[in-house]
Amino acid sequence: MIGIDTNVLIRYIVQDDPEQSKKAVQFIEENCGKNVPGFINSIVLCEIVWVLKRAYGYNKELIIMILKQILITTELEVENSDCALLALRDYEKGHADFTDYFIAEINRERGCDSTVTFDQKTSDCRQFKIL
Repeated sequence: MIGIDTNVLIRYIVQDDPEQSKKAVQFIEENCGKNVPGFINSIVLCEIVWVLKRAYGYNKELIIMILKQILITTELEVENSDCALLALRDYEKGHADFTDYFIAEINRERGCDSTVTFDQKTSDCRQFKIL
């Protein structure tokens, strides 16, 4: 298995740099498969959301669609995928960022009763306690 960095996945998704996008597509198509998936760690998944939103101006619906595709494809293995799927469900309905929900789900899985925060946007999530 080979880990894939955020910039490679962004080039694969956005196709905004002809040379790098071509290399990203070629790498993923030739090296990531059902038997040997590319590995996406939790930080990369969060960075993808941030880059698509902040740098490319993607709306929430498009980001959700991209995350779903990343999470269901057999060519990629996502770290903490169960937590990511639960976080995605909350992100679809909630007001906070995907990363906030992902943090809460990982913390829950690790045995935390709740996650404390100052972020008021998380008030709709049962797993957060606002300080």
